[in-house]
Amino acid sequence: MQGTKNNIYTVSRLNGEVRQILEGQLGKIWLNGEISNFSSPSSGHWYLTLKDHSSQIRCAMFKGRNQTVSFKPINGQQVLVKGAISVYEPRGDYQLLIESMLPAGDGLLAQQFDALKMKLAAEGLFAADTKRPLPKNIQRIGVITSPTGAAIRDVLHVLARRDPSIEVIIYPTQVQGETAAQSICQAINIANQRLEVDVLLLTRGGGSLEDLWCFNSEALAHTIYNSALPVVSAVGHEVDTTISDYVADIRAPTPSAGAELLSQDSDNKAQKLATALSRLQQSAKHYQLKQERRLSLLEHRLQRQDPKRTLQQFEQRFDEMQLRLESALSNRLHILSRRQQLLASRLEQQSPKHKLAIEGNRLSYLASRLQDALQDKLSQSEQRIKYAAHQLETVSPLATLSRGYSITTDIHNQVVDSTDKLTIGDSLQTRLRHGQVISTVTQIKLLE
Repeated sequence: MQGTKNNIYTVSRLNGEVRQILEGQLGKIWLNGEISNFSSPSSGHWYLTLKDHSSQIRCAMFKGRNQTVSFKPINGQQVLVKGAISVYEPRGDYQLLIESMLPAGDGLLAQQFDALKMKLAAEGLFAADTKRPLPKNIQRIGVITSPTGAAIRDVLHVLARRDPSIEVIIYPTQVQGETAAQSICQAINIANQRLEVDVLLLTRGGGSLEDLWCFNSEALAHTIYNSALPVVSAVGHEVDTTISDYVADIRAPTPSAGAELLSQDSDNKAQKLATALSRLQQSAKHYQLKQERRLSLLEHRLQRQDPKRTLQQFEQRFDEMQLRLESALSNRLHILSRRQQLLASRLEQQSPKHKLAIEGNRLSYLASRLQDALQDKLSQSEQRIKYAAHQLETVSPLATLSRGYSITTDIHNQVVDSTDKLTIGDSLQTRLRHGQVISTVTQIKLLE
């Protein structure tokens, strides 16, 4: 049981040891894939996913590395990256830490060039002790190039100017295209079979990496290495470098420089200097390749122990938390916005102004009905009053007076309707249609 307890891992320990195993076993790799889920937070680091038709892998490219990338990556772009496999311990995800990134086309050629250069260097094809010196008295030069290109014109012009006695034999070949490397190998083999020249000048003018790709052929490298005749490589411009430059006995920066190297001036000092310079360049390149391999191994060992990896883990975790926080805040803001809109809609529906408007309309309606009812009631009252006035007018004594009758009352305003109520001397009031007469009884007569 004691041994079992010692083998119990924590999650952190397991992820840490898996990271060390992956980083120690695989080292640097090249990976081709399509970019997706690209993000670039404020820290300046890049996070992305590389995928193909059926798989994907998380990747990180930290700020110090991505500043060397000459383009801005976008989702859907095909790229070739170089990096080291590692593990993001907080999440237990394995990922690729990218060190360099190139568009898929250019990147693939550059990766193939580096891989072939390292392979041939390991095989010894670039070793300085295998380089052959140029013949001391060059009489014939074999030029391997296109007979219609600019390079042959430059070579012939320089040789005619510096040493017209040198004979030139052209071995025509293709210097560009899919079959160019095979054509160049055939030309070198033909020259070695004939042995009619003292040295071979392999040359062509400048161009893009794709244009010069035939000079990066592994078969051509072995053909040059196995050539019985010394080979001078003068391909492209001074900044262009090909595999043929590394494996050739001497490298010249341009076609014209190659012709000058193989021709003698008045005291032959230029040739000796150029030869020494070329050998120095070859030795320097060979030493550089050895140091690059050694540096790569040391970098790999250093990266496994580098505390910067731990810092990068923390930086990546910070970026991840920042992105998650921004996403959470955005989602929360969206939810609160929707909730506010819903509450605003409900508040709008419950707003008293709608009830006030409804009650106002109702009040206006009732006021209108009240006005109509009052008008009807007034009209009815007027009709009733008129009818009552007519009825009253019909029975009114004034109406009787208007027909010539009068009303007589005593001093007590009692209507005198019989002579029995009167005595001589009583005062009487007689109401006429217009006006009133006051009289005194002087005589009473009875009607039979």
